[in-house]
Amino acid sequence: MPLVSLLTVAVALSAATGLGLAWKRRNGDFREAAVTGTETETLRRLGWTPGTPVTLLQFSSAFCAPCRATRVLCEQASSTIDGVRHVEVDAESHLDAVRSLDIMRTPTVLLVDARGSIVRRASGQPTKAQLVGAISLVNNQFTTAP
Repeated sequence: MPLVSLLTVAVALSAATGLGLAWKRRNGDFREAAVTGTETETLRRLGWTPGTPVTLLQFSSAFCAPCRATRVLCEQASSTIDGVRHVEVDAESHLDAVRSLDIMRTPTVLLVDARGSIVRRASGQPTKAQLVGAISLVNNQFTTAP
């Protein structure tokens, strides 16, 4: 095999490895969400209730294994942390909401505050530490808000 071909293969493998590691590192990581305040009615239709300090709004699909694991994690959080509620949404049945909320994959978890603002979001399966950390950030914002 010529040297140029070996070099091309090595560069392609390095690039693919780098992209895979970056994707894995961001998978399930909660980040700030662009808050527009225009999605309140959509959130209500999906099951969000005003006044609930933190709602974990999880978008799932039927044959998604990470969705099942994320459901268990969110249910544990809602049963052990005061003021947290979990609502699971079938993405296929709510395509209008998927489009309007810019859901690109399942599972996606939106953290919605008491006013109906989406304050954090994660695409992919979060870890327990990622989820609890994001909830504590939102709870701190809620308790210190005027």
